[in-house]
Amino acid sequence: MRPIVAMGARVRARSITRPLGRGPIWGLGRMVRLEVAKIAARRGTLHGLAAAAIVALACAASPAHAEMQIGVYGGWNGSLDSDIHLIQPSGTNMTLNDVPWDGDSFAAPPYWGLRGTYWFNNAPNWGFMIDYHHAKVIAEQSAVVSVSGTRDGIPVGPKDRVGNTFETMEFTDGLNELFFGGQYRWILARWTPYVGLGVGPAFPHVEVRRAPGPPNPRTFEYQFDGVTVEGLVGVEYHFGPRFSVFGDYKLSFATNEADLVGGGSLETDVWTNHVTFGVSYHFGGVPVPEAPY
Repeated sequence: MRPIVAMGARVRARSITRPLGRGPIWGLGRMVRLEVAKIAARRGTLHGLAAAAIVALACAASPAHAEMQIGVYGGWNGSLDSDIHLIQPSGTNMTLNDVPWDGDSFAAPPYWGLRGTYWFNNAPNWGFMIDYHHAKVIAEQSAVVSVSGTRDGIPVGPKDRVGNTFETMEFTDGLNELFFGGQYRWILARWTPYVGLGVGPAFPHVEVRRAPGPPNPRTFEYQFDGVTVEGLVGVEYHFGPRFSVFGDYKLSFATNEADLVGGGSLETDVWTNHVTFGVSYHFGGVPVPEAPY
């Protein structure tokens, strides 16, 4: 598969961050100390950080200030085929090309997200957005793909089954992505089309184990391992002075460079299509022009 919007040639972006504990970036020192990373890597803390950022944004709005809205949404995600580069001790340095992913959006834990937007008083069409979504990607074990390099010191290729390399290769407790960016809306009486763009950190739950399974070590943890960007377009319908429903399409791109238990690393860049539907509550200002509800 290829992106369904024009993005030009294949994009190969490397993370501007490094897995925690690897040392300085551009001479600026460690991004976060390991002790802090261990606290942040707890599932509740990661999801809480996203919620806390949106709640903090909400606290800035009151009836005397600019409009604020908070929305919760569900939906579907499907990721495009991408390359996986695997490096491990004992002679593994290989690339699997165009690996297909399954989003499995409706199985537990399902696809969901939170979004908060602060609309500016002096420019009510423009807003500052914080957007978080919990999506999943699972490599299709039965897929036969092009491979190159060495696995355990033995050359591989030109074709091989994904399941011959990985027993598990997925981000199923979240290809978690948190975005900070902007939104622009066209304010009408009931219908409000909008667009948005955001950038932020990726902190997926990395689940990787080499085939055939035990005793190969298992990586099963949250990691801050890359950056992510998204673009979105949607429409909102106001069914009351303070409530609305919305639907949008999002395209996100995430770089992922994960550390593996037992040594080595795994890199993959993932494009993901999202179709979402949700409900929002508006407060702190006049959310829409006067309309008979």
